[in-house]
Amino acid sequence: MVGTPIGNLEDASPRVLNTLRTANVVLCEDTRVTSKLLARFNIRVSLVRCDQNVITSRVAGVLERLRSGERVAFVSDAGMPGVSDPGQQLVDAALDAGFAVQIIPGPSAVVCALVASGLPMDHFFFEGFLPRKTGARGRRLRELAAVPGALVFYESPHRVVATLQTIAEVFPVRRVALVRELTKVHEEVVRDVAGELARRVSEGPEVRGECVVVVEGPTQDELAAPVGVASSRSLDEAIAEGLAAGESKSRLAKRLAKEFCVARSGVYERLLSYEG
Repeated sequence: MVGTPIGNLEDASPRVLNTLRTANVVLCEDTRVTSKLLARFNIRVSLVRCDQNVITSRVAGVLERLRSGERVAFVSDAGMPGVSDPGQQLVDAALDAGFAVQIIPGPSAVVCALVASGLPMDHFFFEGFLPRKTGARGRRLRELAAVPGALVFYESPHRVVATLQTIAEVFPVRRVALVRELTKVHEEVVRDVAGELARRVSEGPEVRGECVVVVEGPTQDELAAPVGVASSRSLDEAIAEGLAAGESKSRLAKRLAKEFCVARSGVYERLLSYEG
């Protein structure tokens, strides 16, 4: 299992290159992507497509190659195989069949983004991609609210604004970092309180490149909240209900801060900017 560069091809280690050079066959997600890496280092080896759609059908053939003594390497398009990429199924089958599986370390967008974010990362939870639909995305984020650590998400540039907006609804006062184009020329980290970051990104230039979003972990007050509190609605929905009922902004901010386990000042600012 070979980790490959997530952007800058110069991140390929000597061990990675030697493993690919001496393999009898390299299994990969996309032969066009892997061919560029091999060509950069003048490596000639047989490539076999092994993406998520065909990996199940490849298992038997891979095991047969291993039985015949071949060295089989597996790479995803970028990063460590098996982390939101194919690969785990092959590792599982090889281990069950009694074969040795070597991990050839390479860059990981998850770890790189955590370090780049500057947010506390003693503990973290990698979710991968959130649901595409707004309602399902909000529900999943509320399920993750009690995770005692930073949350890490992958996102496409086309959906990242919508995702940041949903994060701002669920975690309005947590700090969030948008990390994009890791290791590339236009690498960028934009960090702010969730609501402000969502606004900045939505009003800024079109987002380009692959994105990783890191959300700061919960405070002790958030973790101490009863399970299920505020899980059925967003902060904006609660604000709308309170205002419709004629509740004063001051009282509403105090009540919702306690209900959602967030800072009162953050709720009050959201109240002032709320447009129902």
